[in-house]
Amino acid sequence: MYFARAILIYLLFLMIVTGKAEAEMMKDKKSAISSQFPSFSIEIQPWHTVNEMIPNKSFFTIIDVETGLSFNVQRRAGSKHADVQPLTREDTKIMKRIYGGEWSWDRRAILVQYNDSLIPASMNGMPHGAGALQNGFPGHFCVHFYGSTTHKTPTPDLAHKLMILKAGGELHRYLYNMDPYESLHIMEVAINQHDDNLLSLVLTKGKEGTAKKLINEIEYIDISELSLLPSEDLHPFFGLIVKAKLKWVSSEQTHVQRGELILRKNSPEDQWAIDSEALIKLVH
Repeated sequence: MYFARAILIYLLFLMIVTGKAEAEMMKDKKSAISSQFPSFSIEIQPWHTVNEMIPNKSFFTIIDVETGLSFNVQRRAGSKHADVQPLTREDTKIMKRIYGGEWSWDRRAILVQYNDSLIPASMNGMPHGAGALQNGFPGHFCVHFYGSTTHKTPTPDLAHKLMILKAGGELHRYLYNMDPYESLHIMEVAINQHDDNLLSLVLTKGKEGTAKKLINEIEYIDISELSLLPSEDLHPFFGLIVKAKLKWVSSEQTHVQRGELILRKNSPEDQWAIDSEALIKLVH
């Protein structure tokens, strides 16, 4: 009896020691793995911080949020935002592939990989100005961070701001807190940037493919002469009719129409959305 009990105690001791050894081995293995891969953190950074963090002549990687494609660049200049060039001809090819084979001013949500950080940002895809690298890219393009501005405007470009929020996972929060008039400005941006995904986020749910249909039919839109209510009077409403002047280009023809845009909430907890059926009737 005593012998059997001694054997049992020994086996329990052996299991404890072995378990500790295996735990230490697993800990060492995890440590080895983590040392091979950097620990990336995604955090929206203000422009004044990034401007110092990534100075001119710095190299970094751009990751396109939609496609997952990435390419290497160098910051060459820029004070209000970063003026950037693809590093090599291969990088230029990847960037052009991201834009569907054609250069464009459209903004895209990106992540800037620099050291062990992933910084949400926005880029356009149009070569302009000067370029110094032998990369097959005729000029440079712009990369915007939170709070940066274009050369011509004193305030941040809304299209770039929305793409930065998208890259940082904050777009839905922003849309939830917007007032109805902001949703109309976002609709303008979405159509003019040919972004049916963004447009679908500010339209009421209706027929499938409504956003894509509008993007395909309208090349450019401008909304003006809005009938405005004071912001403090908006909260009690679940529905709002806004009189406006719409000017849009479709099939190389310019159209002008005055009419009513309908905005609504399904409940106090929902975001404002533009009635898609009323919008389609207005532009047809």
